[in-house]
Amino acid sequence: MRERDIERHLVRVVEAAGGRCWKWTGQRGVPDRIVMLPGGLTLFVEVKTKGGKISPLQRHTIGVMRSLDQMVFVVWSKEDVNQMMRDVWELL
Repeated sequence: MRERDIERHLVRVVEAAGGRCWKWTGQRGVPDRIVMLPGGLTLFVEVKTKGGKISPLQRHTIGVMRSLDQMVFVVWSKEDVNQMMRDVWELL
């Protein structure tokens, strides 16, 4: 499966939940997607394929974001996207 297939699935699932899933096109190392869900919940999502690797810069950036209490997820498959959304809805 390609990364873009997982990203498309993420967008569909988020929009079906009433949210928005914007592509980040700014600073290197920041997760691929900004997910905004009803209820004011914002997530940052890095999309990888099985066998993909998180770069040292991405690992550092994710660590900084998490130290600031940001919700950052790395998804490796459509199933990971679905599980992330189930986990997040439990927070609302």
